[in-house]
Amino acid sequence: MHSILVLNGPNLNLLGTRQPEVYGHTTLQMLEDQCVAHGKTIGVTVETFQSNHEGALIDAIHAARGAHDGIILNAGAYSHSSIALMDAISSVQLPVVEVHMSNIHARESFRHRSYIAPVALGQICGFGARSYVLALDALAAHLREKGGA
Repeated sequence: MHSILVLNGPNLNLLGTRQPEVYGHTTLQMLEDQCVAHGKTIGVTVETFQSNHEGALIDAIHAARGAHDGIILNAGAYSHSSIALMDAISSVQLPVVEVHMSNIHARESFRHRSYIAPVALGQICGFGARSYVLALDALAAHLREKGGA
């Protein structure tokens, strides 16, 4: 069974209360539970982690090598500023799907540039909490196509 790490970056611990008009009312715990449950229905193990600290996210990406088959990453604002996260993803050579709950391309212009996108398998944005389910489906399908079971 494939294993996927779902990583959430800064301010995502405030989901449900932070700008609900943009991010909805789903809390981080609800989102993580949804990912784990959906993983079971599609035959993958899901582990979750959230940090507001760039270094902790980098450490989690490094630790995923050999422990997980792929990563779903919502790096939050770090998507638009972190060359270090981009380098970490390149270094571990795991498929990564970048996720955003809001449509970053319909928001402020500084959000249109992602340092994660060039090293990601793909990007899913704009579907709220459902973005994670779509990312899990896409990454699980990719892993099945690449490595069987």
